Order: sequence, then C-alpha cells, then structure tokens
Amino acid sequence: METEVPIRVVPPKEKNMRKTIGIAVAAAALLVACGSDDNDAAPEAPTTEAPMTTDAPAEEAQDIVAIASGNEDFSTLVAAVSAAGLVETLQGEGPFTVFAPNNDAFAALPEGLVDKLLLPENKDVLVQILTYHVVSGAVMAADVTAGDVPSVEGSNIAVTTNDGGVQVNGAAVIAADIVASNGVIHVIDAVILPPGLDVSAL
Repeated sequence: METEVPIRVVPPKEKNMRKTIGIAVAAAALLVACGSDDNDAAPEAPTTEAPMTTDAPAEEAQDIVAIASGNEDFSTLVAAVSAAGLVETLQGEGPFTVFAPNNDAFAALPEGLVDKLLLPENKDVLVQILTYHVVSGAVMAADVTAGDVPSVEGSNIAVTTNDGGVQVNGAAVIAADIVASNGVIHVIDAVILPPGLDVSAL
C-alpha cells in the first residue's frame, strides 16, 4: 500500500513574503561585508591646504613732478615746469626741496605775466624763476631754521620763522612736508623772484 505525501500549496501572498525576507537577508549580509571592509581600511587623514597669501607691494612714493601733476592746485606750476624744460630735472634723483606756488599765487602776479613767461622766448627767465624756488636736499618743516638758504638758481632765499609759521622771501608756507620719492614739497602762497630780476621788462 503506497503512502501518499501531502502536498502543501503555498498561497501567493506567503510566496511573496518569503521572497521579500530572502532579499532583505541578502542585502543585510552584503552591508555587513562592506562595513567590515571599510573598517579594515585606514581612515584618510584630512588634508588642509594652506591659504595662498600675496603680499601687496608697498605703494611707492611719487616724484615731485608726478605729485604736482596729480594736484589741480599746481596746474600752472606744472605748465611752467614743462615750458621751462625742467620736468626731467625735477624727476631726477635729487633730493630737492621745492617751495611750490599754487595757482592762486600765480594768479596774483601782474595780469598777463604768466602767459608771457610761458612763451619760448622767455624760457631763460622762467627757468631762473622756477629754480629760485628749489633748494638742494630734502628739508622737512621741523628742520627749517631762519636764515639765508642758497637756491638752485644761485641766489639766496631769506627764510624766517615765527609763531605764524615759516616764510620764504615773505611768502607763507601754507602746506608743508609733502614727501616725494626725490625730495619734499612745501606749498607757498606767492611766487618769489630772484634779486635783480625785472619781470616788468617782459
């Protein structure tokens, strides 16, 4: 007599559940394996890049002509220096101390005199006047002492000091110690003329 083996029919829902459980178990095993490999590997040391630093170059001082050219109050002086052919001289190594008349100082001269001085035929007179405003060496305001100071033109400038400040041939220094790469500028409120120069003859 044969024994019948009962056949169990698995419902579709149970089949799907078993399949899902199998997949989950396999995925868990895979994650464990990967985690083991990651733990075995030496951790990478964090890398930090040093920040790039660029030192900005120190701003270089400008020469006397460049400073005067960059200031509208010296536009007449710059035109005179150019007409006299003294640009390269005042761009030179120096050092120079320049007593620089501003535009108001030139405007105070007799009417039409500036225009005459800028003419080519009066170049020698203009050079004489401008170089009379220049002293060799860089003399800061704190170092100024009363007395006669030789100018580049050759004649002396009379420097006086008092509670009101510094005067050169009676012209007041209204701004001092404008430092240039080749000297220093002191602004004065009048144009000074060398002794014996008669500009009325122009």
